[in-house]
Formats: sequence, C-alpha cells, structure tokens
Amino acid sequence: MKNILVPTDFSAESHYAFEAAVRLAQHTGGQVTLLHTVELPDGDETANFSTYGSPVNGSVLPNSTTSGPPSGLFVKKLLQVNNEHLHQLMAEAAEWAPAVVVQELMRPTSLNEAILTAIGQQHADLVVMGAQPHTATEHFFSVSNTERLMRTAPCPVLVVKHPVGDFDVKTLVFASDFLAEMEHVGMELLRIQALFPAATLHLLQVVEASYNQPAAQTALADFAQRHQLGNCQLAVEEADNVAAGIERYAQRVSADLLLLPTHGHTGLSRLFHSGTAEEVATQALPPVLTLRPA
Repeated sequence: MKNILVPTDFSAESHYAFEAAVRLAQHTGGQVTLLHTVELPDGDETANFSTYGSPVNGSVLPNSTTSGPPSGLFVKKLLQVNNEHLHQLMAEAAEWAPAVVVQELMRPTSLNEAILTAIGQQHADLVVMGAQPHTATEHFFSVSNTERLMRTAPCPVLVVKHPVGDFDVKTLVFASDFLAEMEHVGMELLRIQALFPAATLHLLQVVEASYNQPAAQTALADFAQRHQLGNCQLAVEEADNVAAGIERYAQRVSADLLLLPTHGHTGLSRLFHSGTAEEVATQALPPVLTLRPA
C-alpha cells in the first residue's frame, strides 16, 4: 500500500476517502494520488491534460496545462473551479500529514475508465473510494459503481463511508467462508497485521442455524494455524443473511476495518452472493477492504 489512488468528485464521501488514504499513507510510508475527472462537452479536443502536485508541504501546485488551446470559457472556468477544490484538499492534507507526498491528476473521461487507467500508469496498489447508499439519482459513489470497481480493479479497494479520524486500527475483522480458494489471502492478512501490529484480527464465518458450528470453529483454527496468524480471535456468527451477520458482528466488536476476500473479475467469494458485497461495502459502518490474490 505504497501507491494509493483516491478518486474524488469533491463530495463528502470522497473527502472521507481522501482523509483515510492520507492517514493510511502515514502508516505505510506511501504516497497518494488524487484523481478527478471532468465531463467535457461533446466534441471537446482537450485530451491528455493533467495536473501534478508536489510533496504536501504547503507548496503551490502548478496550473493546469493542456495539449492545445482551451475549448471555450466553460472549460476554462470548469478547470479553474476544480483546481481550486484540489488546492483546498491539498492544503487539508498538509495539515493532516505534512510528510506524505500527494499528487493530483485531472482527466477528461469517465471516472471508472480514469481509475482503471491511472492504476496502471501510477502503479497503484490500493484504491480508496467513498461510498453512499442507494439514491434516486446515479452517483459515481453509488452502490452499483462501488461494487463494480471492487470487481474490476486489479488491486485491493478500500471503501470508506464515514470519517475515520486518525485511522488508528485496533480491531480487524476478516469475514470469509474459509473454503480452499480462500488460501490466497493468507499472505495479505499477514501484511495487514504488520501494518497494524497492535490490532486484534477476528476471523469470522457467518453460518445458518443448521450449520455444524464445531466444524466451522475447526476450519477457522486450521486457517489461522496454516497462515501463522497471531493475535487472533475466532468467531462463528449465526444469521439467515450473511451481510446482516457480518454487520452485526462488526458492530458488536467495534471493528475499525472489515476485510473481504475477492476472486478478481469473478467477484467476491461465493459467500458474498446475491448483493451481499454491495450491502457490506456500502452499509457496514467500518471501512471495507477487499483482499486479492497475492
């Protein structure tokens, strides 16, 4: 988590994500790229423009440059306003973490496309994005877009729904079905534990009432032993709905970070089917981090 990418539309949700990314970069010694896109009028030829920041130490960012003349007053004003917003965010980051390096990018394309492109160009190993529940209007940080990015991004995605403060993680919850295909996350869990050495890791399996709970406990213990996970607590939660069980347990133990396994383009573990991923990522109180194969 050395190169952290944060998409922003200057909403409250994206602001929560940006602060979380900067705080996380303090822990990892990483840097943050703040990404914003501009929906330009049809036919605009202002491609390949971008702005770059500098270390967050109060220095002034350079003005936006373009590959050609601006396409009108509207675009000029739009870029000016967005640059002002970006400057404000950079100033806030300087107060939160003066040593963290932050750069900003602006792209004239859809945000989802810009994110996937920036991940490759910036060698991002984590995307931090805001999320909001269902609304009447389509919003980039809506449930459907959040879940889509969780499935398509080639790196882990951290979904943030509320302010995280200093992001001082003391309680981690990893929810899984602990089937054989979950073995790929063992190394990732060790890395997360190294990042937050004081945190307790809860291994959680949500089961129906008819499920053999002793067998579930054995699976959890075997998983922890195989991957040499220390400072662990094992938990089996009964629930008819997986998402509800995860949320209830996370709330009960005051989880600071919820971890979910993924299988790349096939989505989250089959434990998280029928919209469970969307529910957990956008409704659970703590931030949600997807873990991908190492």
